Amino acid sequence: MFASRTLKELAEYLGGRVVGDENITVNGLAPLESAGADKITFLANPKYANKVAETGAAAVLMAPGGEGYGRNIIEVANPYLGFAKLLTLFYTKAHPPLGVLPEATVGTQVTLGEGISIYPGSYIGNNVTIGDRSVVHSGVVIYEGAVIGDDCVIHANAVIRERCRIGNRCIIQPGAVIGSDGFGYAPDGTAYYRIPQIGIVVLEDDVEIGANSTIDRAALEVTLIKRGTKLDNLVQIAHNCQIGTDCMIVSQVGISGSTKIGNHVTLGGQVGVAGHLSIGDNVMVGAQSGVPGSLSPNAIYSGTPTMPHREWLRAMAVVPKLPELKKSISSLEKRIAELESKFAE
Repeated sequence: MFASRTLKELAEYLGGRVVGDENITVNGLAPLESAGADKITFLANPKYANKVAETGAAAVLMAPGGEGYGRNIIEVANPYLGFAKLLTLFYTKAHPPLGVLPEATVGTQVTLGEGISIYPGSYIGNNVTIGDRSVVHSGVVIYEGAVIGDDCVIHANAVIRERCRIGNRCIIQPGAVIGSDGFGYAPDGTAYYRIPQIGIVVLEDDVEIGANSTIDRAALEVTLIKRGTKLDNLVQIAHNCQIGTDCMIVSQVGISGSTKIGNHVTLGGQVGVAGHLSIGDNVMVGAQSGVPGSLSPNAIYSGTPTMPHREWLRAMAVVPKLPELKKSISSLEKRIAELESKFAE
């Protein structure tokens, strides 16, 4: 059972304000539809505001000024962020420090921080450094000379290749590969000569890498993922790319080599980005878009090839009408041909 908290305690934790009985206690969160009298729920989307009247929750987390229908309320500026913080408070526990467990393989001249956990079946190569309170789960392989910061979690079967550097508080989900060889080949007649990839990958602090995502090492220098950026599952980042701070890269995105992504960029699912491009700060690219050229900052793009989102919406509005338009054009062409024939007589 999770520890109960009063609404007053929760409001102080979130920097919010209680409307109603601040001494009511709750022991967790639940959806609006199914929350019981011992739970707090949240309203992030105003279009579901009518459900506040029907919920059985002890209290509702919502934005200031919303209709409370007589419920106990905690008002916060960003209810969705508040929801995330309460999930962390109620349900996330610190990982107990277990040390190096039996059947983990640890090489020579390895530096291990305090409060770590190294699970059975993991492999830590020579000259690796792992910071304080970091967790390495079973099946993880960390190659020689890699550096892992403090408070990192490396989940099962992830691979971190030689000399790559992982910052503090990074999370690497199962099956991710950090530092795989970049896709580089020099034409040699009709064959291809493999170009050794001797660079590394650097993840700055608070970066998260989704399951089965791959980040290629640079040919010579660094493939860089800057602070706070989050990669979803099944993302491919090619060699020599640079991804800015606080970016969101959604599932199945592929970014070709030597492309530079600015800060606070969002790439929707299945976006494909060509190589050697520059994408400016605060850009959003809609799902399944193809990006063949550089994109200016502070704009929203969609489509293949990408265009400003409003132009894409207008173009897509025409698509369902294309068969009818084709029929009309064919009819007009036939009539014009008939008229030209008559004038030619």
